[in-house]
Amino acid sequence: MTAHEGSWPLWEVFVRSSRGLSHVHAGSLHAPDAEMALRNARDLYTRRNEGISLWIVKSTDIIASDPDAKGAFFESPQGKDYRHATYYTKSEGVKHL
Repeated sequence: MTAHEGSWPLWEVFVRSSRGLSHVHAGSLHAPDAEMALRNARDLYTRRNEGISLWIVKSTDIIASDPDAKGAFFESPQGKDYRHATYYTKSEGVKHL
């Protein structure tokens, strides 16, 4: 149960379409357990045969970065250009590069 007594947990739904390779977040739903969440997700998000695979994740199990800290979290450290492929030059005599 969630913090609100008597309410069902929130589940996040990810669908892999028949055209795609990756699962994409399709939405959220409330359900009492994982089995019911999977059934409800199938009914809500794949009514017209849009998907071939579903992932159901309890929202409390998802760990996310803070959007306000994106600069410090995602910026490449200064002075570490060697981490980028553009830093290296092509070697003489090495084939297939």
